[in-house]
Formats: sequence, structure tokens, C-alpha cells
Amino acid sequence: MSKAAKFLRRVAQALAITVAELIAEPQLGLTLLAGSAGMDNRITWAHTSDLPRLWEWVTGGELMMTNGLSIPADADGQVALAEALMDSGASALAIGEKMHAPPLTHEFLEACNRLPLPLINIPYPLPFIAIARSVAESSLLEESRRLRQTARVYDLLRTAGASEDHWQSLVQRLASELDADLFVVDRRCLHPWHPEGQALPVFLAEEWAPLSGQVGLAGKNFQWHRIRGRHVLTMDIPTHANALLVVLPNSEPHPDAVVLLHAATVLGLQLSRIVLSLEGRHRLAGEFLLQAFDGRLGTADMESRLAAFEVPARDFVVASISADDGDRLANVHIELWRHGVASASLKRNNRLHMVVPADMPDDVLVHCAGADAVIGISGKADVTGIQRALQESLWALGSARANKLGLARYAEGPSWLGLTGFEEGAALVRRLLGPVFDYEQSQEGDLIVTLRTYLDSQRSWQKTASALFAHRQTIIYRIRKIGELTGLDMGETSTVAQLWFALQIHEAMHQ
Repeated sequence: MSKAAKFLRRVAQALAITVAELIAEPQLGLTLLAGSAGMDNRITWAHTSDLPRLWEWVTGGELMMTNGLSIPADADGQVALAEALMDSGASALAIGEKMHAPPLTHEFLEACNRLPLPLINIPYPLPFIAIARSVAESSLLEESRRLRQTARVYDLLRTAGASEDHWQSLVQRLASELDADLFVVDRRCLHPWHPEGQALPVFLAEEWAPLSGQVGLAGKNFQWHRIRGRHVLTMDIPTHANALLVVLPNSEPHPDAVVLLHAATVLGLQLSRIVLSLEGRHRLAGEFLLQAFDGRLGTADMESRLAAFEVPARDFVVASISADDGDRLANVHIELWRHGVASASLKRNNRLHMVVPADMPDDVLVHCAGADAVIGISGKADVTGIQRALQESLWALGSARANKLGLARYAEGPSWLGLTGFEEGAALVRRLLGPVFDYEQSQEGDLIVTLRTYLDSQRSWQKTASALFAHRQTIIYRIRKIGELTGLDMGETSTVAQLWFALQIHEAMHQ
């Protein structure tokens, strides 16, 4: 913020009405009941509410007015109300006389003196609107300042670059404009949202670490906290569900609530710019991997393409991920980028396949994929073995699902179906189901689909026919045809077990 801007801010703040000045207006007839040490508090707005949790409507600097319905009857409740209003940044509390307020306890008055929170009596029958009008008339210059500051906030977005490299510069310029320290973090883990973002101060990280991801920290769009003697604001950033803006004011009064909301909007728009840029790169990575996994690219081409995505052409692994929430997989590449991990990814057949550096920690991948995800990771590979690495990751994924693990690495941990690796699995599939695949390539048929449905239906002809919308005799014919092609007796339990194993392997390796 320039010296001239800071001077104008101080002038505007100086002209905002104080509690003492408001009480001194003779036409209002207000009297102070407690909290005289807060008489110099500046009042940015006057707001009326009779809801139980009065502090939830405070954005900072307000005179909160109530006819008494918001005041608890017991001493502990009244003290808690005063403390919550102070923590939320209220400038004063005013209670209508001869209305609905219970008797004000000695403990309540002492708490207002201690905090200090000015407690004002509104004489009956003075309308609350008269007080609000006095505050509003004294805030005209402040409103003009707010409009100019809002315009400057949006101008910062106009001059910011669209690249993710310009993020921290925008945050720092906004912080200077607002005379506050700004942090944009992931509400779930409190890490900076951007890989180059500034981490939370230690005292906040220590205070909030046990609350990370819970409603207590991030359940409200706009909430003031008082932590170790400092006011701290948390607020949502529009359109980005897990992005949380943390504001630490550097001076009194606090930054204007309306301007803060506009600043959050600007940050949300810049985040959208960044995500749009990342999605363009993600689309190119998907096209590249589709060709690489299908064997349509040469070694030199794959090396140069991986280098463009900042993934090493050697010493990488392929990770295959599945999740109940398919939408969650759409953002894993962004989550990895935010944690400083380069990747190239392709979503195919409800699975996400990612090429990532081999030294990426497992816990980072698990965190980015989500708690409900199942992950299979290949052995270390280079571009000449990228197709094999995909097969290994799919085999590991099948092993993870079968053994109810969140993550499995190829050739590590428990075996799957008693086989040591995908080569043995592929050989088993070819030996048992190869004739069926060959037949389906030369003839139109649905033998594999029928076999899978038949086994899933506990070998019931009728249930299989209903599931496939086919006649019962058609199902009988197809199952007999499978027996003829494979040379197996479809009535034998051992045959059914072998075919079930082969189908499990085939489906796992072709996701």
C-alpha cells in the first residue's frame, strides 16, 4: 500500500464514529453500562439481530443491537456471549431497554469490563434505526474509501498474469492493499493451496492442526477467531471447495468485511485461471499416455513428451487408482501439482493411470487420491517399459482390492490369487479363455459377458437371462458353447472356479 493510500485510510478510519462519540450524541440518549475501556472502538456498521448466536453475524467492527432475546438468562451464558462477540471483532453491544432482556448479571458486566466490550443501554422507546442512521451518516467517507479500494482489488486481478507462477505475487499485493497477512490453504491439511504459497504461521498451525478438515474450522463462509491475543479471519474462496483464506490484520481497525469478500472473489478467479491452465496440460498428458500405453510412440518421442510434463523419463512408476467417487479422480493431478509432484495422467474405464516420479512418497499419493481410493503402483520403469509398468500397476491394483488394502506395490506384500505376477495371470487367462476370445473376434457373440453374468448370478439360467434381456435357451446355448471352445465341463465346480479366477484377472488387467 502506498504512503498516500495509507494516509487516506487513516483519515477515513479517524472519521469513523467511535463508541464514545455515538454515546455522546444527545438525541439518542444512550448510556454505557460496562466496558468503558473500549470507548475508542471504531464502529463500521450497526446491525440488529435477536438470534441466539449473535456473534455469528459479526464481520468486524459492528455495533450489535438486540431487544434482549439474544441474551442468555444465566451468568455463564452471558459471559460466553460477551467473549464470543469480542472474539468475533464486534465493537460494542447495545440492548433495548424495557424489552425482552433478562436481568444482566454481575459476571456479565465484569466480563464486558475485562474484555473490554462496551455495553450500551438503548432507552425505550428509541427506534434502533435512529442509531443505525447515525452510524451510517458518519460512515459516508468510509464508504467512498471502500469503493475505491474495491476497484483497486479488482485491478490487481487485471494486471496479474494467468500463469500459476504469478499466484504469490497477487497474494502479496492484496496483502499490502489490505494491510494484512494473507494465506490460502487447503482446509483439510492446512498446507498452502499453491505449491509456492506461504505456509501458515506456527501458532496458527499448532492451534488448528487438530481441527483440520472439521466443521469447527471451516464450516462458515466468514468467521473471526481470537487466537493467542490476535484476531484471525477465515473465509471461503468462491468456487474452490477446499481453499480457505486466512487473514491476519496488521492494524486496527480490521480490513473492511466487504472488501475482504471481494478479495476472496479475486483469489477465486485467479485460482480458476490456474486450474484452467492445468487442465489444458492435463488434456495433453492424457492424449500422450493413451498413445504411449498403446505402443504408438517411439522412445525419443516419449522421453521428450515426459520432459514437457516434468516427469523423469527414467525412474518413474505408473500408479493406477480407483475410487467409489469417480469425480474425485478428476482432481488428483491438481492435488499432486499443489504438493509439488509432477505427473502425467489418463482416465480410462473408470480408472486413473498416472506416471509419477519413482521417489514420490506413498503418503502424498494417498492424501491426494483421497481416503476411499485404492491404488496399485508398478515397479520402477523407464519409457521402454511403460506398457509393462501399466500392467504391473493394474495387477497391483487388483491385489490391493482383493486384499482390502488402500495401496499395493507390484511384487510386494501379499500375493493375489496365488500368482506371483501378471505374466502368470496373463498365461492363465490365455489358456482358459483364449479360445473364447478368438471365437468372439471371428464371430459376433457375447460369450464373455454372458459368462461373467452367469457366474455373478450364482449360475442361475433365469437370473442371467433377465439380466441380459435374453431368452433362457439363448443363455444355455452360450454357456454350452463356452464349454465346447474351452474343452471344459461347465457342470464341474472346479471348472467354474478356474473360469472365475481367469475372469477376475482379465477384468483387472483391462481396466
